[in-house]
Amino acid sequence: MRCLVLFLSTMATGAFLANSSSASSEDLAETATRFGALQSVTDISLSPSGTKIVYVTPGKKSEESIFVVDLGTDNPPKQIVSFNQPNARLAGCNWANENRIVCNVFSFQKQGDVILGATRYVGIDPSKGKARNITPEGRFGYSFTGQYGGSIIALDVPGKDNRVLMTRRYYKGKSNNTRIFSSKEGLGVDLVDVDSGKSTNTINPNRNAVNYLADERGDVRIMATSDTANSRFAQNEVRYFYRKKESKDWEPLNRLDTSGDLSQGFIPVAVDTALDVVYGFERKDGFQALFTVKLDGSETKKLVLKRDDVDVNRLVRIGRQRRVIGVSYATEARIVEYFDQELEKLASGLNKALPGKPLISILDASEDESKILLAASSDTDPGIIYLYHKGTRRLEELLPVRNELFGREMANMKSVTYPAKDGTQIPGFLTLPLDSDGKNLPAIVLPHGGPGSRDEWGFDWLPQFLAARGYAVLQPNFRGSSGYGQDWYGRNGFKSWKTAVGDVNDAGRWLVSQGIADQKRLGILGWSYGGYAALQSQALDPELFKAVVAIAPVTDLGLLKEESRQFTNFANVRRFVGTGDHIENGSPARHASKFRSPVLLVHGTMDMNTGVGQSRIMKSRLESADKQVEYLEFDGLDHSLQHSQARAIMLRRVGLFFDQNLDQK
Repeated sequence: MRCLVLFLSTMATGAFLANSSSASSEDLAETATRFGALQSVTDISLSPSGTKIVYVTPGKKSEESIFVVDLGTDNPPKQIVSFNQPNARLAGCNWANENRIVCNVFSFQKQGDVILGATRYVGIDPSKGKARNITPEGRFGYSFTGQYGGSIIALDVPGKDNRVLMTRRYYKGKSNNTRIFSSKEGLGVDLVDVDSGKSTNTINPNRNAVNYLADERGDVRIMATSDTANSRFAQNEVRYFYRKKESKDWEPLNRLDTSGDLSQGFIPVAVDTALDVVYGFERKDGFQALFTVKLDGSETKKLVLKRDDVDVNRLVRIGRQRRVIGVSYATEARIVEYFDQELEKLASGLNKALPGKPLISILDASEDESKILLAASSDTDPGIIYLYHKGTRRLEELLPVRNELFGREMANMKSVTYPAKDGTQIPGFLTLPLDSDGKNLPAIVLPHGGPGSRDEWGFDWLPQFLAARGYAVLQPNFRGSSGYGQDWYGRNGFKSWKTAVGDVNDAGRWLVSQGIADQKRLGILGWSYGGYAALQSQALDPELFKAVVAIAPVTDLGLLKEESRQFTNFANVRRFVGTGDHIENGSPARHASKFRSPVLLVHGTMDMNTGVGQSRIMKSRLESADKQVEYLEFDGLDHSLQHSQARAIMLRRVGLFFDQNLDQK
């Protein structure tokens, strides 16, 4: 293990020396390459014994590599699989047992004018480096449910070595890999051998089932159903059922109303075997809170944690059994409240031992939880992955999360509030360039995507890139953001676009009023909904921002609804976007004549969230209106542009665009 740490630290130190010596003088291309590089570790898992790790690292293009490290030897990491399939990427890898790994693969391909995504799992023997599909390939065109390759709901099933518990979609007619007619239909649960892919049905398929939850022992205790499975489009209600211990009978638990912009009702997310409860989230007094419901037949509901300022919205779990150990929420930074006193003490000790990295995330644990894999990061540090030994209280440094940025000095992210036009105080985060006095700077407003999302305190590569280029960056959590309760979310950022985009514009005005930003050098950049807000800001105040960058934006709300017409979520998208005057007034592509500032559009051709047609129509409308527009399109990439070279190209273009249009020297 000592040599492993030395090997990885040596590799990382090389990046540190290069970064620290050139950060102040590097050119745009080098800065873009460093910040555009994907995370060096995109997923990592600890073996049941705690003696081995598997991790996934991306290449410069679309390739990914899976490495295994034997922590008990001096051997360097061993590459066992090189994954480079077109339009596919690894969504995560875990140890099925001490000698086998299972990985989730997400892929997408175009069928006519429609881009379809699919999932599947592969089992890997690390000693041989061979991968085998353990779920059927997504069958595009056969049925919309054919895209779903199942999900693992239990890695550890007592007495069932070499098998994992997975959901599986059954189809009436010809059964998988045989000529035998099957009457089974719907979603069921199978025990799947990770070597052969052979499966044994344990929960009969249900035509209405959409999900299952298992407890730590691998017993399936919760089933979610919806009429979606029997109709083309998603329905407005999800019904949950549960099973008592040792029972095979399903009993009704609750109903979830999904007809509004925000779901109403109890959403089960994890089962605790010892307490015999299911944890779930539900709104109380306008804020999401954590509850438990007993599964003993009494169905007693108990409030675990609620706040009056932000939503409580994430469970914290550990190890192969995914044991619930706490819950978290974000005021500014994300805060964890632990149920496990030992782990609470550990987290407190780690915060003292790693004072510059206050964000501690538990990633995995050995089967007996004597060894814990964790990451520590901050706003100025992308993070380091550590291995903690409970018995000796020893903390070992393993891997930097981002090699290209390891050791580089970063700009601090500061929590701020600013007044909207109506006096409402809007929270946000301000990042100022290093060694800046914070006055009269070129500045960028950076609204987040979603709109049902929010920014949190912590490392973020995009504002850090802009700060490294000398820009002040303000990230507003405008009204329409999630995490601040039902009233703040409102009718969502499309239906209430004037409020949301108004808050975004007021962020720019505040930067100027505080003397932080130079009025003539104020720009805006956004991705997804953030790109929509960046463009729509021109409809409200075309003189405010002097340059606009929109990455994978929504540009026409009517088109957004039409893009989903062939998918099961069409009814949900139609309801979310809504109908009325805001479709016309809130679509930037329909108001190109109002634009006064140059625009840079960026989009991938395989975007399933916002189709590439959104940027193409915006470009066409701006050109027809004789407006200044540039367009950068990436063939074969999806919404997140998960490609280091592509991101570097994009950042170079963004940097040059802002430098030219904001008179940045």
